[in-house]
Amino acid sequence: MSKIATRSVCQGCGHVERKSLGKCPQCGGTSLVEQRAAIINNGLRLAQPSPSPSRAVRITDVDLSELPRRQLGVQHREALRRLGELDRVLGGGLVPGSLVLVTGEPGVGKSTLLLEVARRLSSSGARTLYVSAEESTPQMRLRAERLNALHDDLYLQAESDIGAIVEEIDRVQPAALIIDSVQSVCVSELGGAPGTPSQVREVTTRCMHLAKQRGITTFLVGHATKDGGLAGPKTLEHMVDCVLSFEASRHGPHRVLRATKNRFGNTSELAVFEMQAAGLVPVDNPSALFVAERPRGRPGSAVCATMEGTRALLVEVQALAVQTSFGTPRRSSSGIDHNRVALLSAVLEGRSGLSLLGMDLFVNVAAGASLDEPAADLSVALAMASSLRGQAIDPDLVCFGEIGLAGEIRAVSRVDSRLEEAARLGFSRALVPSTGTTTSTARGLTLMRVKSVDEAIALGIG
Repeated sequence: MSKIATRSVCQGCGHVERKSLGKCPQCGGTSLVEQRAAIINNGLRLAQPSPSPSRAVRITDVDLSELPRRQLGVQHREALRRLGELDRVLGGGLVPGSLVLVTGEPGVGKSTLLLEVARRLSSSGARTLYVSAEESTPQMRLRAERLNALHDDLYLQAESDIGAIVEEIDRVQPAALIIDSVQSVCVSELGGAPGTPSQVREVTTRCMHLAKQRGITTFLVGHATKDGGLAGPKTLEHMVDCVLSFEASRHGPHRVLRATKNRFGNTSELAVFEMQAAGLVPVDNPSALFVAERPRGRPGSAVCATMEGTRALLVEVQALAVQTSFGTPRRSSSGIDHNRVALLSAVLEGRSGLSLLGMDLFVNVAAGASLDEPAADLSVALAMASSLRGQAIDPDLVCFGEIGLAGEIRAVSRVDSRLEEAARLGFSRALVPSTGTTTSTARGLTLMRVKSVDEAIALGIG
C-alpha cells in the first residue's frame, strides 16, 4: 500500500535526504526544498515504461544499417547548407534514437536553431513534433513564418505535462521530437514544481526511454545558469548521448555551437553562426572572423593556430603591459585561464630575463574567442614579450606550441592542420616546436623551429 511522504531535495545537485536539513551534505548548498513523493515499500514510485527484456548478441552480428545518419545540410546548395555545420558538430549527422541536449543562455537562439532543425527534418521526410512548454502554437507559428520553416510534416504542441506529450507521440508517430524546454515540462504523478532536480531527472529519463525504444531522434532544450553551466542536476549530462553548448560572443551577432559530449563523434567540435533576421547563417571562415580586425604593426598582438575538435582556427591573442601605480601589480585575462597566464609570466621572468615587476598585465583573446589548449602558450608568451619590449610581431607570423617551466617549447598535435589553415589565410611564416613537426610544409609557408622561449622571442620579435 502506498503512502505520501516528504523528502528534502537539494536544488543544486539533486541529493535527497529523508529529513529536513539546513545544509546539503553532498554539495554544501543551502537550497534544500521539501517535496512530496509517493512511496511503495520504502522506495520511490516512478511511473516509467517497463522496457522489454533484450538478449545479448555478438558485436559482429549487430546490423548498423538500421542506424543510418540523417544529415541536416547538403554542401553546395545554399538553401540546405545552413545546417551543414551542425552535421559536423554532431559527428556526421543525426543518429536515430539519439538524445541530444542543447543548452545555452536565454535569448542565445536555441529555439531558432531547433526550429530550423525541425524544418530540415520535416523537409527530408521525417515527421517532426515540436513541443513547447513556454510558448503557444500561434507564437511558434509566427516564428516559423519568419524563419520560413512551414511544412506539413512539422507538428506543433504547446504542453508541459509529459503524459500528454507521450499521448500525442502515440498519435502523431514522429521520427524526431523536440522539447523546449526540459525545465518547463513536469511529471504530474511526481511532487514538486517543474524545473526541480527530481522533475528534470524524471522527464529526461522518460525521454531517453522513448528515444531508445521507438528510435525517435530527440532534442531537449536546457536552460543555463548565471555562470554558463547547465541548470539542473549534473546527472542530466550523463543521461543524454550528446551535449551541445550554444554560446553568444561577447559582442556582435555571432553564435558558437560546441559539442562538449558526443557518443557518436568527436567532442569539442565547434561551429560558428551569425544571427540574422532570417535566422542563423553559418560562418564559412571563422578564422578570418577572429583575426579580421587585428592591428598590424602594433606591439602586443600575436596570432595562434589552435584546434577546436577537428577544425583548425586562427585567433588573435592580445597583451598589454603597463607601469602600475600600486604596490601589487594586477594580472587580468579574458578568454584564457588566469593561472596559465601567471605561469607563462613566471617563465618569461625566470627563463628569458624579462622583468614584469611593477607592471600591470592584461591578456585578451580577441573577438570573444577562448583558448583552453596548451598549444596557445607560445602565442601568449610572444604577445606579452612584444608588449614589454614595445616591438611589434611580424603580422604574417603564426605560432603555436606548449611551454614548459624550463622554458622549453614542447610538441603539440595536429600540426599539419594548423599549418594548412595558416597558409590558406595568407600567412607566410610559422613559429613551431622543433620536435613533432614533419618536414613537409604547407605551400608558401616557411617554418621556423624553436626549442626555447628565448629562440622564439628572438625570431618572432627580433
